[in-house]
Amino acid sequence: TTKQSAEVIMESETRPSDGEPLQCDSENTSQTDLGDAPTQDSCISNGDDTDEQQEMVDLKIIWNKNKYDLKIGIDSTGAKLKEKIHSLTGLPPTMQKVMYKGLLPEDKTLREIKVTNGAKIMVVGSTMNDVLAVNTPKEVIQQEVKAEENKKEPLCRQKQHRKVLDKGKPEDIMPAIKGTKERLPTVPLSGMFNKSGGKVRLTFKLEQDQLWIGTKERTEKVPMGSIKNVVSEPIEDHEDYHMMAFQLGPTEASQYWVYWVPAQFVDAIKDTVLGKWQYF
Repeated sequence: TTKQSAEVIMESETRPSDGEPLQCDSENTSQTDLGDAPTQDSCISNGDDTDEQQEMVDLKIIWNKNKYDLKIGIDSTGAKLKEKIHSLTGLPPTMQKVMYKGLLPEDKTLREIKVTNGAKIMVVGSTMNDVLAVNTPKEVIQQEVKAEENKKEPLCRQKQHRKVLDKGKPEDIMPAIKGTKERLPTVPLSGMFNKSGGKVRLTFKLEQDQLWIGTKERTEKVPMGSIKNVVSEPIEDHEDYHMMAFQLGPTEASQYWVYWVPAQFVDAIKDTVLGKWQYF
């Protein structure tokens, strides 16, 4: 009995030194419960209910002819939106090309790019087999074209382009702003020339993932995934406008040239057609 009593006394004496409250100390137990519980609840609430504490927008996500309803915080970034789309569709963020008035930037918030309640968000995604079939040769072609461009004189000085450029700037061309980058306009880009000197307009049909190239005679509906490369160059003495080519086949012979493209839309056109993502 004496030995057992000694063990109990030693155990009770050493327990406080380990920083653990005695179960018989109701005051300490109460303080611990009161102090810790709200903090723990608060952490759980902040982690799970972040979206509910900010202004929300309802979006219509359209992918592969399917429509999904999504509620998300207006201050969420494009990257966060891709994660939400992933949970809805199963399409990984790296496989998504998300469109809202052009390619949706991952680093900006939905508020910054003026996404409104009820907005339609177009999502284009490919299977890995499609990526292997389309994007691998596309990347190789881009590298080859870039290497060729470095060897040549400026495009606007070449004879084939001079005959179009020497006609001068079209009277009904869209205004250009040098040194700025803007998202694609909601209306077609019009008033430009093609290689034969005829008027041409570009319409970006994001829902169908198509580029419509329209002339007086006809409209070509080109799948964006079939466009291997997009090259452009400022026009000398008119640097607020570019000449631009869409490569529709495996060689430069398949390039479709468009002249007098407003400079502020050049990057948006390239990003929309080619996408910013590469897999290899």
